[in-house]
Amino acid sequence: MDSVTILIVDDELDILEFLQYNLTKEGYKVLIASDGEEGIKIAEREHPQLVILDIMMPKMDGVEVCRYLRSKPEFDKTLIAFLTAREEDYSQIAALDVGGDDYITKPIRPRVFVSRIKALLRRSDREDTIEDTSDVIRIADLAIDKERVTVQKGEEIIELAKKEFELLYLLVSKPGKVFSREEIFNKVWGTDVIVGNRTIDVHVRKLREKIGDHYIKTIKGIGYKFEF
Repeated sequence: MDSVTILIVDDELDILEFLQYNLTKEGYKVLIASDGEEGIKIAEREHPQLVILDIMMPKMDGVEVCRYLRSKPEFDKTLIAFLTAREEDYSQIAALDVGGDDYITKPIRPRVFVSRIKALLRRSDREDTIEDTSDVIRIADLAIDKERVTVQKGEEIIELAKKEFELLYLLVSKPGKVFSREEIFNKVWGTDVIVGNRTIDVHVRKLREKIGDHYIKTIKGIGYKFEF
């Protein structure tokens, strides 16, 4: 565990010290920064496995920092979590749309916070177990054939409509990551296509009927994620 480096970026010193203390107790190496620009400099120098960003910060806010990091190939696999005020759905959606992996709402309780961080890091470990050949992705008991646009569950071959497959493939690409509805629309249907608000819900319902209803989880008010 001591090989895992976590960077926390927040302009409130008491929160920085609180989070650093609780993560250090768990054996993580914890780096801190008090604004977005400083956070980027430390991230580029240290390459942490996880970056925790407050949304509202001076110089560069958390969304801007995340957008910058995601534009750099070396941060493609870096986990990024946001600290957001409770009930601020717009902030949570913005955080996910720029490539955030998760968000943690304030006020923060130590045990819950540490548990969420451990879950994020376990998610990264699970992603490394996904077998991705040129044609087939294997995850849990599913084999997803990109060329045939089919899914095999055990011995059963499941045929999917094109958009159903694209939706499943997007969710499977990052197990545990919450994809906002807007992000799903943009990546599966495209920004130039106008579809009804219920389109995603209908496709998710059909996917659940075909592959099982325990893989795709609904995050109320935000979107969906794939879990196994």
